Amino acid sequence: MTSSTTIASTTGPKTTSVTLPKPSPKIAGQAKDVWTIVNEAAAEAQASLPFPVLNLGQGFFSYNPPDFAIHAAQDALNDVSCNQYSHTKGRQSLRKALAAAYEPSFGRKINWETEVVVTSGANEGMFSAFTAFLSDGDEVVVFEPFFDQYISNIQLPGGKVVYVPLVPPPDNDVRTVSSSEWKVDFEDLHSKISPRTKMIVVNSPHNPVGKVFSREELEKIGQIAVENNIIVLSDEVYDRLYYKPFTRVATLSPELQQLTLTVGSAGKTFSATGWRVGWLIGDAELIKYVSAAHTRICFAVNSPLQEATAVALQEAAKAENTFFVDHVEAYKQKFRIFNRIWDELGLPYTDPEGGYFVLVNFSKVKIPDDYQFPEDVTVGRAKDFQIAYWLIKEIGVVAIPPTEFYLPEHAHLAENYLRFAVCKTDDYLEQAVERLRLLKPYIRH
Repeated sequence: MTSSTTIASTTGPKTTSVTLPKPSPKIAGQAKDVWTIVNEAAAEAQASLPFPVLNLGQGFFSYNPPDFAIHAAQDALNDVSCNQYSHTKGRQSLRKALAAAYEPSFGRKINWETEVVVTSGANEGMFSAFTAFLSDGDEVVVFEPFFDQYISNIQLPGGKVVYVPLVPPPDNDVRTVSSSEWKVDFEDLHSKISPRTKMIVVNSPHNPVGKVFSREELEKIGQIAVENNIIVLSDEVYDRLYYKPFTRVATLSPELQQLTLTVGSAGKTFSATGWRVGWLIGDAELIKYVSAAHTRICFAVNSPLQEATAVALQEAAKAENTFFVDHVEAYKQKFRIFNRIWDELGLPYTDPEGGYFVLVNFSKVKIPDDYQFPEDVTVGRAKDFQIAYWLIKEIGVVAIPPTEFYLPEHAHLAENYLRFAVCKTDDYLEQAVERLRLLKPYIRH
């Protein structure tokens, strides 16, 4: 489709109609994304509701990073070198700090010069990895539900996404289940491997399910990767928020150490999503190509916040600093605060083993039959879009419909769920609990 616009002439009152060039088919024709839909609905709701809309949709924090990270960022701005370009692979201080931070869990020395690259957030790091290794038609296995950015990041360099859904327990609509009960169908996974399979993406702890993949599951995935010479992109951005034993894919065998790219994020680690500092750690032969792609995509990452991340990692590693332990305990408390409303209302949910999201099953919630929905949440959309829209407009709480993270043919697996983010202050969550009590008249028992 072409588009036209009218441009005023610089030589007089006449105007000329110009037909603009067509955009790339990789970008054009995409449906309105879920973030736009819920944010527009929230803005409309705020104009009509007698109370503030509470946003538990997107995973941004409602509070600051720890003081030692904030102070490190402030100090970095006064350092001349931190206000200039950093090395394309990342500041030495940060790469050294990352190597030191990961060596205990990796059980080996990490070469900060050749095995670490700093990126503009984890998302750009993953895009760099896909760009580095995918040629037209190469396939990447992704588990559903998926982080939505995976898909465009794979397709833009010419890759093809191959989907394998995590399978929830069949009675998930009548009882609260553990995220560990969402299973990998290994028969399905094996069937999706082909000579064109180049990469497998594993996200543990998982967004949005909260699943921490077991060692046994990762070993099975790893065996497939090793047997077929497939790179494992291990998205571990929630690796400081797990509530059961957590295994890094790269530690399972020498072969997987060579085939795995481990992804991390300062935004998730220090509650600083706006910093846009991420990293990949892996074998030098993989990292050199990721680094080359990263150099072409954005060249360098902002210097002051790289330095702040380096200092924050060093501070958090000190024996007297209990930030990471306290952080986990704080999130356990946040889930206790928030999830009690679902127990009170009798709505089943998936109890997460990691991360800061919870999936709640709304199949017992009865929305009036005559409720009017806009086309954005009905045409080509599963019913969770309508549930989310209604919840925003009538209850004033924002959640995300998780079928956005599925193929249409697999949407039935999650169409009764909504995803809530608990990365908010305890007071904010208490307000959300009180607000969600307004659901009581709509619940079928």
